[in-house]
Amino acid sequence: MRKVFVMTLALVLALASCSFADGVKIGAGIYRFNDAFMLRFRNAMTAESEKLGATIEIADGRDDQNTQDAQIDGFLSGDVNVLIVNLVDRMAAQSVVDKAKSANIPVVFINREPSLEVLNTYDKAYYVGAKAEESGVFSGQLIAEYFKSHPEADKNHDGKLQFILLKGQNGHQDMILRSKHSVETIRDAGIEPVELASAIANWDKLEAMKIMNAFIMSIGPENIEAVIANNDEMALGAIEALKAQDYNTGNPEMYIPVVGVDANASALEAMDRGEMLGTVLNDADNQGIAAVRLAVALAGGKDISAAGYPVTDGKYIWIPYQKVLTSER
Repeated sequence: MRKVFVMTLALVLALASCSFADGVKIGAGIYRFNDAFMLRFRNAMTAESEKLGATIEIADGRDDQNTQDAQIDGFLSGDVNVLIVNLVDRMAAQSVVDKAKSANIPVVFINREPSLEVLNTYDKAYYVGAKAEESGVFSGQLIAEYFKSHPEADKNHDGKLQFILLKGQNGHQDMILRSKHSVETIRDAGIEPVELASAIANWDKLEAMKIMNAFIMSIGPENIEAVIANNDEMALGAIEALKAQDYNTGNPEMYIPVVGVDANASALEAMDRGEMLGTVLNDADNQGIAAVRLAVALAGGKDISAAGYPVTDGKYIWIPYQKVLTSER
């Protein structure tokens, strides 16, 4: 498997002492545990908390905002010093901020970005994540570069790119911005994108496979020139549907470029097998580390600069995306 080189932030490495967080208790809410990306995020938060001497309790929201609200209430009525919240419904952000503010407990949002207006209602509310539009741009670049360097990818020789778009959760900022910017980037590269079909697949591999099966049956795989998925799990679902029709199994004449986002292990393996064109690293490890370091700094009453990361607009820590392309393509 190729080595994905992740940018190491020097300022993070400067903060190595376990005493940095002794006694800090973190309450963390995750929208649902059975999500491959959030599993990586959780593992990074747990490891960093242990490294720094903090304790962390992580609750499974089970993709239900009412469940998560009850978990947050439990944290706030207990002895936690700080919250880390991956919202089930990002529209619930104001309610979470109001509760945290009433309890005078700092809150760090992750993965699902509240609006700046919401964050500005509390001086101890922050967001750690990656700029979703950046991942969309990189996805579009991967497809555009492939289309330009492989004339055979234009199956009907019309100079346009006929594509399928598999979207994440409805209303999620990553779904909206990845979808928009991937298509705009293809257009900006001088290629006219033509959307054959799109659907919400909720970040889920099985759901994406079922949707892609339906698209293949109605459109015909020979008419599909690319698949753009908002994450790797949906990209892998699309690939399973294509493989069932003998596409993306090694025959160059029956290959459809598929891109995703996250650079999870299964996607990298699919790239090594030549089944998937590329992905975009959504750096869950560094996001998890940054979230814990910021939470610990806030819990200790320290300036947010103690987290060791640049802060934008006084509210955001951004971890950059990176393109990952299969070497064979």
